Amino acid sequence: MTQARARYGIAARVYLSAQKSKFDDRRDDEVTAKLEVQGVVQENMADLLKEAPLTSVQVEALVVMKIIKHCSQSFPLMTTGFLVGMDAKSTLEITNSFPFPAVEPPPTDTYHDSSNISQLAAAAPRSKANGVYQNEMIKKLREVNVDANNVGWYTSANLGNFVNMNMIENQYHYQKELNERTVALVHDVSRSSQGSLSLRAFRLSPAFMLAYKENKFTVESLQKSSFRYQDILLELPLQIHNSHLLTSFLHTLPSTTTTAPKIPNSLSELPPTHSLPSPLAPNLSTLTLSIDPFLSQTSDLLLEAIESHHTELNNHQYYQRSLAREQAKITAWQQKRKAENASRALTKQTPLPEDEWQRLFKLPTEPSRLEGMLNSRQVEQYARQVDGFTAGVTGKMFAVRSNLLPEKME
Repeated sequence: MTQARARYGIAARVYLSAQKSKFDDRRDDEVTAKLEVQGVVQENMADLLKEAPLTSVQVEALVVMKIIKHCSQSFPLMTTGFLVGMDAKSTLEITNSFPFPAVEPPPTDTYHDSSNISQLAAAAPRSKANGVYQNEMIKKLREVNVDANNVGWYTSANLGNFVNMNMIENQYHYQKELNERTVALVHDVSRSSQGSLSLRAFRLSPAFMLAYKENKFTVESLQKSSFRYQDILLELPLQIHNSHLLTSFLHTLPSTTTTAPKIPNSLSELPPTHSLPSPLAPNLSTLTLSIDPFLSQTSDLLLEAIESHHTELNNHQYYQRSLAREQAKITAWQQKRKAENASRALTKQTPLPEDEWQRLFKLPTEPSRLEGMLNSRQVEQYARQVDGFTAGVTGKMFAVRSNLLPEKME
C-alpha cells in the first residue's frame, strides 16, 4: 500500500511538472507574440511619423517667455539655445528650452571684438562643446521623466537680419545629424519691442537639403532643378499653447473699469502719470500717427543687402569674363595645333596631341551661387518688413485724412 502511494505521488508530480512546462511555454509564446506585435506597431508608427510632413509648430507659453528673456538680456549680441519637446504626427510640440552657455572671449585677448563674439555665438548650436552639453541636459531630463526629444534650436535677430550662412549651417546640422524633424525659432527683439511678438519657425526645404549636401549651386544645376531662393526656407505656422491652469489664471485677472472717469477740479486731484494700467488693458500707443522709428533702420539694412547682392553679381560677371577669355585662348590654340598637324601630315610626320590644352590652360572655378541666393532672400525679408511698417502708418493717415485736409469754403 505504501509503495502504491509513493508511485501515485511520483506520477502526480511528473504530471504537474509537465503541465507547468506547457503553461510556461504557452505564456512565453504569448509574450513573444505581444512583443513582436508591439515592435511592428512601433516601427509602423515611426514610419508614419517620418512620412507625415510637419505642418505646424506648437510652443508652450513658458518657452516663449524664456526665449524672450534670454534674447532681451543679451541684445544686441546674438543668442542661441536648444529646444526639447515631442513630435505629435504633423505638429511639433515644444515644451522646454535651454540657452547655450555664454560665449566668453579668451583671457589672452585684450581687445574684445563684438563681431567675433557674435560669430562664435552664431556657431554655438553646431559646436562640439555645446553638443556635449546638450546631450547631458537631455540625459538629465529623461531621468526626471519629462519630454527630452531634440526638436530644434532658437536664435535672436535684429530687424529681420537672420538669413545668413550661420543659420543655414546650424539648421542643416540639426536636420541631418540630430533629427530630421527639427525647426529653428527666430525671435526678433527689435520688432517685439514695438508691442507685437515676433517669433517665427523655419525649416530647410528637402530640395535645398539635397543641393547643399551635394554642394551644387552652379548656374547649370540650378537651371536643371528649377531651384529658387524662395525655396530655401519653409516657414511653418506657429501657435502658442497655454496650460489649463494658466488659462484659468488669465481669466481671473481684473478687467478694465467701465465707470465714467471723474473730472478733477484742481491740479491736486489729477491722477499720477506713472500709474500702471490694469492688466489686459488696451494699448492706445499703437494709434500714434508718427512714422515707425525702425523704418529708417530697415531701409538702411535693405540698401546694404542690395549692395551685397550687386557685389555677388559683379563677382559672377567677372568669372564669366575670365571664362570667356580662357575659352578664346583655348580655341586659338586648338586651331593653331590643327594647322600644325595638317602641315606635319603633308611631310608624313607624327601629329602632335590635340588634348594638350588641358595641361597648358586652367579654367576658372565657377563661384557658388548660394551667397547670392541668401542675399536675395534677405532682401525679400527686408522688403516685406518695409511694406508692413508703411502699411500701418498709411492706414492711420487715411483714417484721419478728413481732419488733416482743409475744409472747403461754401
